[in-house]
Amino acid sequence: MVRKKRCVAMLLAGGQGSRLYALTGNIAKPAVSFGGKYRIIDFPLSNCVNSGIDTVGVLTQYQPLILNYYIGNGQPWDLDRNFGGVHILPPYQGKDSSDWYKGTANAIYQNLRFIKQYNPDYVLILSGDHIYKMNYSLMINYHVLNGADCTIAAIDVPIEEASRFGILNTNSDGSIYEFEEKPKKPKSTLASMGIYVFSTKKLCKYLEEDNLNPDSSNDFGKDILPKMLSSGEKMMAYRFEGYWKDVGTIDSLFEANMDLLGDNPKFDVSDTLWKIQSRSPLAPPHYVGDSGKVHNSIIMSGCEIYGTVENSVLASDVIVKKGTVIKNSIIMGDVTIEEDATIDYSIIDEGVKIGKGAKIGCSKNECKGIAVVGRNCKIDQDTVIPGGKIVDKETLKSEGK
Repeated sequence: MVRKKRCVAMLLAGGQGSRLYALTGNIAKPAVSFGGKYRIIDFPLSNCVNSGIDTVGVLTQYQPLILNYYIGNGQPWDLDRNFGGVHILPPYQGKDSSDWYKGTANAIYQNLRFIKQYNPDYVLILSGDHIYKMNYSLMINYHVLNGADCTIAAIDVPIEEASRFGILNTNSDGSIYEFEEKPKKPKSTLASMGIYVFSTKKLCKYLEEDNLNPDSSNDFGKDILPKMLSSGEKMMAYRFEGYWKDVGTIDSLFEANMDLLGDNPKFDVSDTLWKIQSRSPLAPPHYVGDSGKVHNSIIMSGCEIYGTVENSVLASDVIVKKGTVIKNSIIMGDVTIEEDATIDYSIIDEGVKIGKGAKIGCSKNECKGIAVVGRNCKIDQDTVIPGGKIVDKETLKSEGK
């Protein structure tokens, strides 16, 4: 009896994430901290397991060290399997050639051998930089029921944002008759979420043809999907109506974190029926001292709060000393903030040390944008970093700080 899987998931996690600036200077975008407890990649990985998909290839490329270490053997997501499980798939040198992944389609093409060893009926393609909860099994069943060759998950977006996405134009039955990649004048607001289900044989056929085309950019949105559509393949749109956020920019990452706050958050990660698993750090319970005040905030294990924290998200092992005020901010793990500092409308990356009396960011109504302090920076006493400024270790060195 041949062992096989019904569906294999391929998770594209190799992007540089340049629009996150200092936050991805030496870390892959899917490994960026989110919501205090998580990293971005936790969401597609947890969705896979919750959907009954136990075979996941994670395609890495840019700065993969922290991401590889974080995923490990997949045990936190129940993906440590003898047949299947999670596998890190970096670019590799073959007998005839070696190359970086040249595009999303080329990344999957280079790993067709991984897919074929499980002989799956369907392949699920995912992105590693989205925050959402989705039952992929329902999408796969929709794909099968409609006899589709490719099914694209889609969500309605505001018309002013539609030009940022691949836009689907569909018939009344959900079949796609036109696909526009980031059109200047979109004809609809139905946007591709970058989540695809392919029938395996069709996927292999089009990836192999694309690889032989010297003029191709080897991208799903620009090449594979338009080619399938023009060839008359049956393509369906699967409408998704839940919370979904592409956190590829500073603003969207900030907004998604803030969506976790409040008595009725826009995005609820406490749902026991759809758990988001993570590799949580070992740390003692958080502590709020006599002088500490916390309001409408997420405070993770290992934190010590002696100052004031409002409308903010604090990851593990953050120390907020007396007199310090943090508002409307995201503080990632292992950050120490000395006395009488002020942080507002800011993102502070992991390992940062902030000196006494420092002022970072300002009120959202007064700021030009979100202030960002990159990983492992040391901010000296009384330093002022204005709203909208993004600094990393190189920036501080060049400014003599």
